[in-house]
Amino acid sequence: MSAPNEPSFRESVDMMFNRAVALMDLPPGLEEKIRVCNATYTVRFGVRLRGQIQTFTGYRSVHSEHMEPVKGGIRFSLGVNQDEVEALAALMTYKCALVEAPFGGSKGGLCIDPRQYDEHELEQITRRFAYELIKRDLINPSQNVPAPDMGTGEREMAWMVDQYARMNTTDINAKACVTGKPLNAGGIAGRVEATGRGVQYALREFFRDTEGVKKAGLTGTLDGKRVVVQGLGNVGYHAAKFLAAEDGCKVVGIIERDGALVDTKGLDVDAIQHWISTHGGIAGYPDATFVENGAKVLEEECEILIPAALEGVINLSNAANIKAPLIIEAANGPVTAGADAILRDKGTVIIPDMYANAGGVTVSYFEWVKNLSHIRFGRMQRRQEEGRHQLVVDELERLSSDSGIGWQLSPDFKDRYLRGADELELVRSGLDDTMRIAYQSMMNVWHSRDDVQDLRTAAYLVSIDKVASSYKAKGL
Repeated sequence: MSAPNEPSFRESVDMMFNRAVALMDLPPGLEEKIRVCNATYTVRFGVRLRGQIQTFTGYRSVHSEHMEPVKGGIRFSLGVNQDEVEALAALMTYKCALVEAPFGGSKGGLCIDPRQYDEHELEQITRRFAYELIKRDLINPSQNVPAPDMGTGEREMAWMVDQYARMNTTDINAKACVTGKPLNAGGIAGRVEATGRGVQYALREFFRDTEGVKKAGLTGTLDGKRVVVQGLGNVGYHAAKFLAAEDGCKVVGIIERDGALVDTKGLDVDAIQHWISTHGGIAGYPDATFVENGAKVLEEECEILIPAALEGVINLSNAANIKAPLIIEAANGPVTAGADAILRDKGTVIIPDMYANAGGVTVSYFEWVKNLSHIRFGRMQRRQEEGRHQLVVDELERLSSDSGIGWQLSPDFKDRYLRGADELELVRSGLDDTMRIAYQSMMNVWHSRDDVQDLRTAAYLVSIDKVASSYKAKGL
């Protein structure tokens, strides 16, 4: 938890916004327009459960409508409150602008512990919450498009899209009203892994930035780098898995709600994830050292620290003890404004949440486009692509045979070259391209301006400038 005198998450976002706009030349009125949250709807509704009516409180905030629809997840958590939802909606505005997803920022939440209810009860609650939002156009393909967040997933999105379709029987684009759906309900390949995959692509792009790597006091590539992950949920699991399996990283620490596991030789991410899903926590896992006070493992020696769960886990009480030279914020707001200042003074490089976890909204954008176009990616061109590649391979083999050279293309090359890109490959390609371009836009500001000392300020400068340009184009 945050230390005393720590700014709240909402205050942290405002402070970081203020630090950036102080370096810009915006008219005061436009600066205020970008800062404030346009609207927040609070809903309180009753559901009959276990023989009595239970009342639930939910929120949907719209931060900015410089572009529509607005986009942002819906979380189910007892920690949900209006300030948190509005701060997250603001982050969504800046995040979408940074990665050039054509959305304004929004966020939603329901104050509930989903683990306290069985599946049928949760469906009743989710559908009623969705009903309250849908009838006010706070779920709508052209106005407000939610996605999964903490405590929600494909299942909840499927209930919401079905609820919308029941209430809007003639809307041909009904499936585009939410993203993060199961594949069989209009989802897209690669959405579940998207945020974790985006963290991997962000780190790859950072390690291509030789000046940035030098500022972090690091050398070389991702290969062999020690990683500590806080939170092995959807985001942390996929990020850790891909970094270990594909980039040669060594996951030396995993922190969960009931403690942490450490092993300097490297942890088996899949085995631990399976243990958690079977036992409900990491306690008792046999093949690593268990640390009861998991938060202390944030301070372990490593090259890369990935906070991938809650906001405020790195705060005034522990920032000075963080040893990782590079922190990548896979969660929203895991480093408080106070901790951010301490870490910057130490020379720690932080890859900010607004960029680092934008993989989810990027692939949500692809899913939304797929739903509006009513065709999966790759369906039209894949076999034609394979046919053209086959022509090239046939011609090369004919030339080899006719000239008597006798060389052959390796079977592995032929298999890989001849295979046309399917939806998953196209989604990963689009995500990689998005993360590269967004990093480069931040990097150019970071390295070229003496008054910009960190990537977070650079990210805010890039995104606020894009939002301001959109408002100016509207005549504001």
